Amino acid sequence: MEKSFKSGKPLIIKEGFDPTAPDIHIGHMVTINKLKTFQDLGHTVVFLIGDFTGMIGDPSGRTSTRKQLTKEEVLSNAETYKKQIFKILDPEKTVIDFNSRWSSAMNFEDVLVLASKYTVARILERDDFSKRYSEGRPISMLEFMYPLVQGYDSVALKADVEMGGTDQKFNLLVGRELQREYGIDPQVVITMPLLIGTDGVEKMSKSLGNYIGINEAPEQIYGKAMSIPDNLILDYFTLGTDIPEIELSDIKKQLSSSDINPMTLKKRLARELVKKYHNSEEADKAQAGFEKQFSKREVPDEIAELLIDSTENEIWLPKVITASGVANSNAAAIRLITQGGVKVNGETITDRNYKVSLLENIVIKIGKRNYFRLGKK
Repeated sequence: MEKSFKSGKPLIIKEGFDPTAPDIHIGHMVTINKLKTFQDLGHTVVFLIGDFTGMIGDPSGRTSTRKQLTKEEVLSNAETYKKQIFKILDPEKTVIDFNSRWSSAMNFEDVLVLASKYTVARILERDDFSKRYSEGRPISMLEFMYPLVQGYDSVALKADVEMGGTDQKFNLLVGRELQREYGIDPQVVITMPLLIGTDGVEKMSKSLGNYIGINEAPEQIYGKAMSIPDNLILDYFTLGTDIPEIELSDIKKQLSSSDINPMTLKKRLARELVKKYHNSEEADKAQAGFEKQFSKREVPDEIAELLIDSTENEIWLPKVITASGVANSNAAAIRLITQGGVKVNGETITDRNYKVSLLENIVIKIGKRNYFRLGKK
C-alpha cells in the first residue's frame, strides 16, 4: 500500500474462482467483499475465472481424486459467475479474466519449465497430499500440477495482492514462490476465515447443500439464515454483512446476555443478507412471509405443485419426498419422517410406511421451509 501510494500506481488485487458449480454463495462473498474494499480505494481488481484450472479441480482438502469437469460445464458455470459478482463489485472497475488465456497457450516445454520451479517435497508438505500419500490413497500427477498452474496465474497477471480463504494458503504461497522464480516481486497473500455452513459443521459448500446462494430468492435467503445455529450468528454478521464495527460489538454483548432471544438477532441477520443481495423492500416481504409461515404457523399463499406420475392413487410418503428434491434418497426421506420433519395437512407423520392419496387436496410440509401441494399427473 505504501509503495502504491508513493508511486501513484494502483495495486493489482487478484482472486481466482474455479467455476465448478453455478452458484456463488455468501461464503465466497467473504473475500469478494474485501475485493470491493480495495476497489473503493482505487486499486485494480482482477476477478479471475479459472476456466482452465476448473477442468483440473482444486485438490485442497480432498481425500480422493476429484472428478474432472468438461470445458462446456466450466464455461456455463463461469457465465453465471460474471452475472452474480456485480451484485457487489463495480462492473466498470472490475477486470474479468480467464486463466485459459495464458495456460492454454503454453506448450509442453513451457509446462516442463514451470514444473522445474517447484519440488515434489514442497508439494507433499500440503496436509491433504501428505495424508493421502501416507494412507496409500491415489494422487494423480494432474493434481500435483494444480498449485503450479494456479500459482502461474499470479506470474501472468503480475499480481501485487492475492485474496483467498484460509484453505487456499498453500496455493497462494506457491504463487509467491513462482513469482520470485520468474523475477517478479512476490505478491502479498491475504486469507480470510471460512464461513461455516448452515449445518453448523462443515464449511459452506454447494456440494454439501449447507449454503446460502446470493442469487437465491429473498425468502430462501431469509429462511436459510434463520436456520443457522445460534453459535454462528456473530460469524455471519462479521463475515457476511456490512454492518459497522460498533454494531458488531453491540451484537456480541447481546449474544452473551440472557435478556436477548437469539431469534431476534437472526431476524436482523436475515434482513441484512436479503437487503445486501436484493433490496430493503424484498427484505420486508421476506420477513413478513417468514413470520406468517413460521411464527403464526400459517401455510404460505403460494405453494409449489408436486405432480406424481403414477398408475396408483396412493403413494409411499418417502417417494414423495425424494420426488420433491428435498431428500436425495428414500433413506434420507425416511430419516426426515422418523425425526418428525414431515407434516401432511398439518399433522406430523413419523410412520415410515405412511401412504398419501394423490386424489385429495394434500399439502405436505418437508423440513422447515418446503411446502408442496400434491397431485397426480
